Amino acid sequence: MAGNLLVSEEKSVSKGVQQMSIEGDEPPSQYIVKGNTFGSKDSSALIPIPVIDVSLLSSEAELENLRSALSSAGCFQAIGHGMSSSYLEKIREVAKQFFALPEEEKQKYGRAVNESEGYGNDRVVSDKQVLDWSYRLSLRVFPQKVRRLSLWPKNPTDFSEKLEEFSTKVKSMMDYLLRCMARSLNLPEGSFLDQFGEESMMLARFNFYPRCSRPDLVLGVKPHTDRSGITVLLQDKEVEGLQVLIDDNWVSVPTMPDAFVVNLGDQMQIMSNGIFKSIMHRVVTNTEKMRMSLAIFNEPDPGNEIGPAEGLIDESRPRLYRSVKDYGHINYKCYQEGKIPLETLKIADS
Repeated sequence: MAGNLLVSEEKSVSKGVQQMSIEGDEPPSQYIVKGNTFGSKDSSALIPIPVIDVSLLSSEAELENLRSALSSAGCFQAIGHGMSSSYLEKIREVAKQFFALPEEEKQKYGRAVNESEGYGNDRVVSDKQVLDWSYRLSLRVFPQKVRRLSLWPKNPTDFSEKLEEFSTKVKSMMDYLLRCMARSLNLPEGSFLDQFGEESMMLARFNFYPRCSRPDLVLGVKPHTDRSGITVLLQDKEVEGLQVLIDDNWVSVPTMPDAFVVNLGDQMQIMSNGIFKSIMHRVVTNTEKMRMSLAIFNEPDPGNEIGPAEGLIDESRPRLYRSVKDYGHINYKCYQEGKIPLETLKIADS
């Protein structure tokens, strides 16, 4: 029965997003987000996105800034990470070269209908689903044994090399940030990192957002929280699009060419016993420019049991969430059933 629901976009929409973008078509109904008003209130000037200098996290002052950012906003712009402007530009260039390839070349790495890894658009699970105005290339990078190298593009020729190197650098930064997050809460450094385990799962997702004739009706990515523990995003160098929900306001995340956007996912909210926030976010479209980004998602080994760190549970702050394994599966199942995944893990008041 599930197979009948997995209707490909090609069957439900006569043209792909890229072709509709080029021809300036009115988006079909499958892409229209109902009951939503976009950009009705620009709060960017009132609610700045925190900026954290990773190179200063050995200081108590910057650790306090980190704790404050993650307990209020759930995200920050990371500078001082040690990767140069020229290096980051090379990573963006590899992405641009791939998305500029002819469609038939990109389809060599197309995802299967019932899978999420590979090149394509939304994984369609319902004929009532609202589709995102985007294309993606999703690839598992860690642990190495799960890599499906047949889906790693051969063109550009240095794609695999660049992705391998970049992912390794980002993983090192993520591990350091997880240690710093624990220290900011006066926990042992390994309190979060140990829950991720030696075989934590890392996924790279290259995102391509074509121009859209109706940005008032269509989103590049619908509002969601990440199922990951931590996500690191390399934004487009020039074009904004990412928005985060802070104090019930959608706030545009400004482009900072040398910064990473770091946001927390549901699993970190669980591990921090609700002190750190999993940030709701979305991507808006625009009529003038295409946009690209690269997100690296890191989540605990699905075989590991995760739960609130013991040092964050006391009489004044009781345990908020039960321990679970394979949260990714719970997350996916809940979204198909219209449930909020974190709510299903909350411990009822005694």
